[in-house]
Amino acid sequence: MSTAVKIWLVIGLVLILIGGFLFVSVMAKENWNFSALGDAAGETRTFEIKDDFENISIRSDTARITFVPSADGTCRVEFHNRSGLEHSASVQDGTLNIETKDTRKWYESISVFTDIPKLTIWLPQGEYESLLIDESTGDIEIPGEFSFGRVGITASTGDVDCFASASGQIRIETSTGHIRLENLSAGALALSVSTGRVEVGSVSCAGEVSVRVSTGKASLTDLTCGSLVSAGSTGDISLKNVIAEETVTIERSTGDVKLERCDAAELFITTDTGDVTGTLLSEKVFIAQSDTGRVDVPETVTGGKCKITTDTGKIRIRIG
Repeated sequence: MSTAVKIWLVIGLVLILIGGFLFVSVMAKENWNFSALGDAAGETRTFEIKDDFENISIRSDTARITFVPSADGTCRVEFHNRSGLEHSASVQDGTLNIETKDTRKWYESISVFTDIPKLTIWLPQGEYESLLIDESTGDIEIPGEFSFGRVGITASTGDVDCFASASGQIRIETSTGHIRLENLSAGALALSVSTGRVEVGSVSCAGEVSVRVSTGKASLTDLTCGSLVSAGSTGDISLKNVIAEETVTIERSTGDVKLERCDAAELFITTDTGDVTGTLLSEKVFIAQSDTGRVDVPETVTGGKCKITTDTGKIRIRIG
């Protein structure tokens, strides 16, 4: 190794050490708050909404969306507006329209330490006709103090937590992110994720519950519904205390199906690679087949049909 190369290596090492020292010094001063390294030019903008509305429509490129019950019964929209981000909120024809646009160049938005902007909507508690959200990047949280006629949410990257009820359908679709619904009632549920997890707990649904996953797990607990349909490519599905008045239909390519104290008039379960195990609350007429796994089901002859088919996997069901 030549002397010149050694000198440049030493210089590089010294610069790295200096940079590391400066980084530690700055972060120590900020109490290791990484968001302090983000865009300091941001400002908080608040929109006071005076007009009445029954519908809410949100279109957002990048924002963490949170709904908060308004203590004084007024509506306002608050947004931390960074450089290059535009935000608007207004009422037209009975609909509160909220929109965020990211006008930055692609390289301007690259930052490990930049927080996702926050969009907060303070709403008077009560029932609204509809809530529609089209989101690219960011989490969405809807508390249980609100209710809607229908809810439609589409998100590319981000989690969706919904605790609000709807007299009609709640439809939530995400590409990369988790969906969680708890302590609510709905006319119907249509939940879909590409890569993520679906969690449903303490939910009452008058109509159909549809859960579709490409790669991810689904967990349904304390659910009552008219019928349940779930399709997926890769991922387990777990049902605990799930009661359907009509049918439960589950299809998986790769993944286990677990049932704990579940029931329906009829059940149809199909997996390519995975086990089907668990307990049902009432007797069924079982039609069970596995190409390479063990089949162990009760020899009951009354009740509705329970058809279970696997290519590679065991089947074990108990009553009670």
